[in-house]
Amino acid sequence: MARATFPQATWLVAEREMRTLVSSKGFWIGFVFTIAGLFALTVLPTVFGGDDPKVAAVGSAVQAVQGKQLDVREVGSVQEASDLVRDDEVEAAVVPDGGGIKVLALNDPPNDVIRQLVDAPPVELLDPSAVTSGQRSLTVIVFGLVFLMFGMGGAAIAQSTVTEKQTRIVEILVSTVPVRALLAGKILGHTILTLCQVVVLALVAPIALRVAGLSELLAVVVPALGWFVPFLMLGFVLISSMWAVAGALVSRQEDLGSTMGLVMLAVMGPYFLVQFLFENAGALAVLSFVPFTAGVAMPVRMFAQQAQPWEALVSMGVLAATVVVILLVASRLYTGSLLQTGGRVKLAKAWAPAE
Repeated sequence: MARATFPQATWLVAEREMRTLVSSKGFWIGFVFTIAGLFALTVLPTVFGGDDPKVAAVGSAVQAVQGKQLDVREVGSVQEASDLVRDDEVEAAVVPDGGGIKVLALNDPPNDVIRQLVDAPPVELLDPSAVTSGQRSLTVIVFGLVFLMFGMGGAAIAQSTVTEKQTRIVEILVSTVPVRALLAGKILGHTILTLCQVVVLALVAPIALRVAGLSELLAVVVPALGWFVPFLMLGFVLISSMWAVAGALVSRQEDLGSTMGLVMLAVMGPYFLVQFLFENAGALAVLSFVPFTAGVAMPVRMFAQQAQPWEALVSMGVLAATVVVILLVASRLYTGSLLQTGGRVKLAKAWAPAE
């Protein structure tokens, strides 16, 4: 029987990986949890956004609170209003004070009530943004969490590799397909499944926005999703190759933790960096051109209309070039360590050419 070609062998491994993953309950539980989390992040802040502050108002002070975002309870005297404050039935009381009004509170100044009573000056925006800081913050959280969840999901590649080494199935596999085809097939299979999940999320996201009453954001979110999907996929391939090497370097599931540190840093580091620095336009611009953080930082800049399309293309080119380099390095390390058993394989030994 003729030996399968490299593309054929790669696809056979990819099919095997996809079948194995799709047949597991953990895959579907995680995917459903991701969709539910997406709806929760967009819908719950609207549903549980908080009620208007409750205040008691007396006499002429009622006019001062009319039309404000306050839950007003009219009472007949200052004493009655004070009793409501002391009984914690209202947050504050607004009562007449000479020719004006004053606010009665129990322990601390009710700033949310005071802000409603103070007339805000007119505001002129010199450089108006299409999205608010709150909307940008929500987008950072959603994009970051999706990238984090899929990045950590790549650990399944490491786990399957270790399982194959531990059960010695890998020796049968490499007698049938080239080692590099085994690596390529694992990455391809998991990438296809991730792409399918991302497409579903991209279709669900507009529905979640409509349910949350944020339909006006669709015009800005949809182009950002168009950039986020290719950035996420390139980033996933980058991380997947590292997960494969982490699994090939050890022979037991118990030892996998010793090689996962660098990969987890590559997944979680960008998430926290973007979360902490997204309000710093300069720092976010730098992160959008760093391969490991570009997958989140650049789509966020595109969403906030802080970057031009040519910047996104340059960033994607840098990321793609990095993916090629990491894949070549990972292929060498994976090939050099896959058939070595016993303990953790040192990187230098895995990199050394086969004798």
